[in-house]
Amino acid sequence: MQDGRIPIYQVIQEYIKNQITTGFWKIGDKILTEKELMEKFDVSRITVSNALTGLAKEGWLHRIQGKGSYVQEMKKPLENSAVGSGSSALSGAQQPDSRRIIGLIIPKLSDFFSIRLNSSITKALSQTGYNLVLMFSENSTEREAVAIRELLGMGAAGLIIFPADAETYNEEILRLKLDRFPFVIIDRYLSGIDTHFIGSDGVEASRLAVNHLYELGHRDIAICSDVPLSTTTIEQRVSGYMKALKELGELINPALMLTEFHINHDETEIDQQHPLFRYVKNGLATAYIALNGYMAMHLYKIVRFLGLEVPKDLSIVTFDSQSPSKEFNFFTYIDQHEHEVGRTAVEQLLDLLQHHGHSSSETKYRKIIMQPHLVPSLSTAPLPLHTNK
Repeated sequence: MQDGRIPIYQVIQEYIKNQITTGFWKIGDKILTEKELMEKFDVSRITVSNALTGLAKEGWLHRIQGKGSYVQEMKKPLENSAVGSGSSALSGAQQPDSRRIIGLIIPKLSDFFSIRLNSSITKALSQTGYNLVLMFSENSTEREAVAIRELLGMGAAGLIIFPADAETYNEEILRLKLDRFPFVIIDRYLSGIDTHFIGSDGVEASRLAVNHLYELGHRDIAICSDVPLSTTTIEQRVSGYMKALKELGELINPALMLTEFHINHDETEIDQQHPLFRYVKNGLATAYIALNGYMAMHLYKIVRFLGLEVPKDLSIVTFDSQSPSKEFNFFTYIDQHEHEVGRTAVEQLLDLLQHHGHSSSETKYRKIIMQPHLVPSLSTAPLPLHTNK
């Protein structure tokens, strides 16, 4: 969709397709109920119904009145599913001109950041003569390695890789580098291994978030993520958070750095024993910086569960827009320019392909860092005077 406007029903459809193509749901399995999908995506029943009806027409699902929706076997190969459309890729797809394939590996396609990133890459490739094969790692380095091997087996000319959030990278990426295979890493920088990279400045992003909340009067500002602290993206964002506080003359309170926990974002019920729930309930911070969209939504649900309001009782800044249309976003967010990242990744990869095989004494890796900016919206507000400490 143009200008980042992606219908929410399409997001739901891509989520379901992803669960099927990755084998999470198998033929005959009953998928989530309409009510569960409504709660998961915070949408109306008619939106979910439209999404499921569309998938049934395409042959993905079989709907039984009063019982639910079930995965059904496709009666024919999915046209454009592996190559060309850039939607859900199927492993082992055979194409007559395999050397005209570009592979894109991303963790999943269930958030607007990934959807917009995929959309921009697809658009940038649409006039090049290359076809796009999209594969999901499900945020697993093991699946990521398998996806790389499968794409190489299909004869892909080059790869764009959005690495999994993990403490280490998979060895297949190192092998690509040693073999001088054309590939570009996006969003998550791999520490200790030089590659062509395009992403956003994580340090500056957190500084923007802290400064925004500080200007609104907040002093107890927490930063939270359930992704391992050792990943470079999280390291940069936490570093930016601490740097901003030091620049403002504030002491760094380790208790406000909430990174040592795990959240199952597929669970619809709020876990009242979870450390994050108790933290919010006890009012230990007046503002939160969520390092990913899932965390922002989880925080919002906790606040609502406690009978509180955002931003009246608690402000939230999140990384990435949580709305299909950036013009109507509830959350104050850090714009990491995913459309520009995707377009630039394609341009850089095409340049690598053009010069691939040319003799050169030394490979010069390009690291392109986009400058983020903060987009204020409804989830942040000045700290009420009676809560000042």
